Amino acid sequence: MNLKSFVRLAAHTQLLPVLESGEETLVGGQAVMEGVMMRAPHSYCVAVRKPNGEIVTEEAPLARVSEKYPIFKYPILRGIGTLGQAMWLGVKALKFSANAALDEGESSKKPQEVSSWMMGLNLLFSFAFFVFLYKFVPLYLTSLLQDVFPAIQGRLLFNLTDGIIRMAIFLGFLYMISRWQDIHRVFQYHGAEHKVVFNFESGKPVTVPNAQQFTTFHPRCGTSFLLVVMIVSTVVYTLLPFDGFAAKFLSRIVLLPLIAGLSYELIRAAAKRRASVLATLTAPGLWLQRITTQPPTDDQAEIAIHALNGAMTLEQKQGGQLVIA
Repeated sequence: MNLKSFVRLAAHTQLLPVLESGEETLVGGQAVMEGVMMRAPHSYCVAVRKPNGEIVTEEAPLARVSEKYPIFKYPILRGIGTLGQAMWLGVKALKFSANAALDEGESSKKPQEVSSWMMGLNLLFSFAFFVFLYKFVPLYLTSLLQDVFPAIQGRLLFNLTDGIIRMAIFLGFLYMISRWQDIHRVFQYHGAEHKVVFNFESGKPVTVPNAQQFTTFHPRCGTSFLLVVMIVSTVVYTLLPFDGFAAKFLSRIVLLPLIAGLSYELIRAAAKRRASVLATLTAPGLWLQRITTQPPTDDQAEIAIHALNGAMTLEQKQGGQLVIA
């Protein structure tokens, strides 16, 4: 794998939380390189279009993490388990799509593949980049500002400023990376995934013309989740009795699972109470999907339908009940 491919893969890895949807519904999915991963309650399927136009798929049964490990049925922990499994599956689907993108289909050449160690290195780099960009930089800039504006030294204003900077960095990063043609196509596949899920939930036959009638803005989206994470993290950080830079920085890393679990519970509650105050927390995520989702072509919608059909066919073979969990 060359440097260009590594950077491309790293960019996609950074977007995994943005593109992922939860497991608490009948179907959900995620955009990958030139394809879509769809999951049913106990199955998943990744469909990818190779450079030569061929569609390749990977599907397998997938038990809910709460069914394998009952401890993840409890509040907070269920969010950690669900998100952990979603990230694992997202990385697996991304690796499959990356291998398909590298395969030019020439029989005379051995297909290039992303090795396990290269994927591990990519994940390590992506996590380090995430911690640096969203934890270290906002904290460092806020610490500099408090020397200029003494009022920021208060715990509430300090963490509020830190949160605003973090949000600004996130929005700026999303906008800049969306200008990259490769990422723009991923956002089109993200839009295709949302349209096909809407089509399926409507009860109408899932076809390209029907799917294209729906919007790309879906309330169950990783974009909304990340915005809630940033709001929750600001509140949690304000409650911490730490004043030193090192203690604040380390706590921001250590508390990542707890903040993710709390955010999951808020999203879950908001989904069940669409008219509640909690539901307003997810509204900015719908606005932000104007960046993270783009209108797909018919070919891209076809890929999303292919992935959905593969997941649902496998679900039926397992005897799974096709009901919302």
